Amino acid sequence: MTRTEIVEHLRVALSAVLNKEFPALTPELRLFEDLALDSTSVIELLMSLEDTMGLEIDPDELGPEVFESVGSLTDYVEDGFRKAVV
Repeated sequence: MTRTEIVEHLRVALSAVLNKEFPALTPELRLFEDLALDSTSVIELLMSLEDTMGLEIDPDELGPEVFESVGSLTDYVEDGFRKAVV
């Protein structure tokens, strides 16, 4: 899956979780500060990504740095796909 496809999945998932349309996401967009993500919406977002992308997310691997920005979350998802292939 390409980085562009991952960002599109994130955009759709964030729109659904936050009940707000996002026409585009930039890598520097901060999830908590700019999008008002909270702990409940993080769980919903992760469940949505698992369901729609078939990604296995290990909660023990999730540090706060994963949720700093759209870019950091994209990096985490991209890395998860890389590990799944290997």
